[in-house]
Amino acid sequence: AAFRAEHNLRCAYVAGAMAGGIASIDLVVDMAQAGFLAFFGAGALPLPAIEDAIRQIQKRLPNGESYGMNLLHNYYDEKAEWATVELYLAMGVTRVEAAAFVSLTAPLVYYRVKGLHRAADGTIVAPHHVFAKVSRPEVATQFLAPPPESMLAELRATGKITAEEAELALQVPVASELTCEADSGGHTDRRPLSVLLPMMLHEREQADERYRYAERGISIRLGAAGGIGEPLSLHAAFAMGADYIVTGSVNQACRQSGTAPRVREMLAEASMADVAMCPASDMFEMGGKVQVLKRGTMYPQRAQRLYELYKAYPSFDAIPDPERKKVETQILKRTFADIWLETERYWISRQPEEAERARTDKKHRMALCFRWYLGMSSRWARLGDPTRQADYQIWCGPAIGGLNRWTNGTSLEKAENRDAPALARALLTGAAVLLRRELAARARVRHLPSVVAVMKLSDSWLVDDRATVVSKSAVAL
Repeated sequence: AAFRAEHNLRCAYVAGAMAGGIASIDLVVDMAQAGFLAFFGAGALPLPAIEDAIRQIQKRLPNGESYGMNLLHNYYDEKAEWATVELYLAMGVTRVEAAAFVSLTAPLVYYRVKGLHRAADGTIVAPHHVFAKVSRPEVATQFLAPPPESMLAELRATGKITAEEAELALQVPVASELTCEADSGGHTDRRPLSVLLPMMLHEREQADERYRYAERGISIRLGAAGGIGEPLSLHAAFAMGADYIVTGSVNQACRQSGTAPRVREMLAEASMADVAMCPASDMFEMGGKVQVLKRGTMYPQRAQRLYELYKAYPSFDAIPDPERKKVETQILKRTFADIWLETERYWISRQPEEAERARTDKKHRMALCFRWYLGMSSRWARLGDPTRQADYQIWCGPAIGGLNRWTNGTSLEKAENRDAPALARALLTGAAVLLRRELAARARVRHLPSVVAVMKLSDSWLVDDRATVVSKSAVAL
């Protein structure tokens, strides 16, 4: 209830950001109008595109419905992160989903701290909300603590924040919403939610005790993400203590997602085991990985092969000739020299120092060209390029298998019928009925429907959200 009140929502349900606009304008707007919260997938998009998305969202939500934007940590370009934060502040964005952060950065802290003030009753008002996606306790500890004094001093010295904002910042956590990201699509540590969430609950208790947040009326809410694809998983997450739910992969399979219809069809056919880990484009040299769909695409194997070659050889020219030809003809489908010319132009316009380094460091040049393939593969998928389906990079977690099994035989089985707000209502209704069944079982009510029967989707759940939503199992209970 506190989460819903804080963010003016009907339900404690969040559609997480998926980079490249996959978490689209339509997804954000439709979810907001239905009383849910959604984050636009701003990651990897140029600043003008992000600004245009904000304007469109604000125009289509004239009544002040809640929405948020993704703030994806940029490992290679802090200037881009600063520019994104400045844009959010200038355009009145009050919620960001902070993703891929392993440590705090000055732009993130600046966003959180800017505008801190006291209300008439003396309580601290924080106008900017940070939803931190974390999967490790050491990262959670940073977000649950107030910002480092050294970072606040630097922001104060450069005139970014006032003395009052710096003082009040020492009394509030960097993030008041902490999303525990378990086995999810895209960047993930593949932690089991049953282990991760209790661990984060403990971290929250320690932070509250250490910084005495409750005494100042400050509360931290925990979200559960990763593996959420059918009612029982929602019910389990809430039962473990989650304050809100975050979904991702299942939304990409809905009509509002900013990906190609063919990708949505591929997702609708996937099972729990049809996912794999492979190199990440933004963390290629460091060995970072993302979880993707492997059914219907050769991308996981091809991306892994490029990483193995990068690790084994000092330059592309040093790779044995037969292997080089395979890379150019089967993976890149262009010559390495051609890819380098395009890649060089890109980095000259973005970060000239990267292009300059690659001119003399042949291994770095190989990394940038291989990253070209990894980056373009997600673009080919979003655009639905039919000539490159074998190279589609589709970020996806095992939750998609739960969704497809649950919706089998219902109107939501087909990709073209999947609507994000309707799916959210069905998931939550199913979780609520499961809770009611559990309470009835504890009261020793006889002849209860099976869990499978309760979970089975009923088309009656797909009615308008202003109507009463029930299923046969709910009536029976």
